[in-house]
Amino acid sequence: MGELESIRTFVAVAEQRSFTAAARQLGMTPASVTRTISALEERLGVQLLLRTTRQVSLTSAGAVYAARVAPLAVALTAAAEETRELHGLTSGLIRVSAPMSLGLKVLPAVLSQFAAIHPRTHVALTLSDSFIDIIEESYDLAIRISGPPSDKSTIWRKICKVPRVLVAAPSYLGVKGRPLTPDDLAGFDCLSYGDDARGEQWDLSRRQTHRTHKAAGGFSANNGDLLAQLAVNGEGIALLPRFIVEKQLLSGALEQVLADWSAPDIWLTLYYPPYEQLPLRVATFSDFFEVYVRETRPL
Repeated sequence: MGELESIRTFVAVAEQRSFTAAARQLGMTPASVTRTISALEERLGVQLLLRTTRQVSLTSAGAVYAARVAPLAVALTAAAEETRELHGLTSGLIRVSAPMSLGLKVLPAVLSQFAAIHPRTHVALTLSDSFIDIIEESYDLAIRISGPPSDKSTIWRKICKVPRVLVAAPSYLGVKGRPLTPDDLAGFDCLSYGDDARGEQWDLSRRQTHRTHKAAGGFSANNGDLLAQLAVNGEGIALLPRFIVEKQLLSGALEQVLADWSAPDIWLTLYYPPYEQLPLRVATFSDFFEVYVRETRPL
């Protein structure tokens, strides 16, 4: 590895105080980061970092070196990105957060096609159904399926509506019967989406009529695929994005309940930190993702 890349790696470790975190930021393996730092220390003839089992800290020599080279590393990275952007080339790391179900069902095809067109851009994807703080956790982009945002500090971009349906297994409905109105749901086990025990509120509408039901049953979870499988197992009724249960509806493992009632719209949305201008690699990935969704309609 060249001198400039060694400096960039050292600066990342110095800022993150962790070889693992620096490797994640740079798109490298922890072992390669360790080797790069060791080689840099050998060339300089001084120890730059103190390594313990819990953390990494700078030596006095490392602190002096970091103060000198950090501005250089930032300027070189910016110059390289600006030069590539002038020629429409994308490169570098994009840290993306996405929901688990969407990640497993939709993103493999997106990532493979994106990599074929932009091989110099590395996408580091984290799948989680929890709402992460993209600023605090240093993500470049978050893909979410939700209602309107509550975090006003971020930039958001709507992609498309995500239809939701009430579903249950025919075996469950055969025993319990079929609800005819939302008021009937009180007599059914309702599987709640969420990461606590308070239960999910279902707001259902049919033309000018509105009903609210507090989902209460034996299970709640913050993952749609798990709730879908519980519904298939006959554990109750679930309100889920249609793309999660499409195969089960087609196969007959699940059937739609109260089909003439609808839940409020939720959206597939892209969220960004408060950039003054989107970096080219982030804008390129966002545009690619949006085109893919609009053309293939996986949701």
